[in-house]
Amino acid sequence: MKYRLDIACQTSALSDLRAFLKDSLQNFSISEIDQHQLTLAVEEVCANLIIHSHGCNPQDHINLEIKDSGEKLIFEISDQGEAFNILDYEAPDLKKVILEKRKGGLGIILVKKIMDEIEFESKNGTNTCRLIKWFRS
Repeated sequence: MKYRLDIACQTSALSDLRAFLKDSLQNFSISEIDQHQLTLAVEEVCANLIIHSHGCNPQDHINLEIKDSGEKLIFEISDQGEAFNILDYEAPDLKKVILEKRKGGLGIILVKKIMDEIEFESKNGTNTCRLIKWFRS
């Protein structure tokens, strides 16, 4: 089963993304806590793309596809913006972040903790980030 959403690269579209994820994830046999965590992870990646790769340009779009392959959910996020390979991200020193009272920069840490696998590819001008969550019985 597949679910697809295309959103404009503006932060106001994140509410549409959350609603889409809420509706879609209810169709899977996963807990409410897992649904919220998955929503947080996908929203974080999409928000970063909207803000940092597309500069909140509503003419640009991000595509999200949710694929169910039995034991796992795959969230495929594609765009044609500036490439950001989430796998190359180095987490900041948390003590330093706290001391500096810095806001932001921690979302990718959450994504990596929530998801079981993360894949990234950039091909022919399209960047794709795959967030994979296993649900073993």
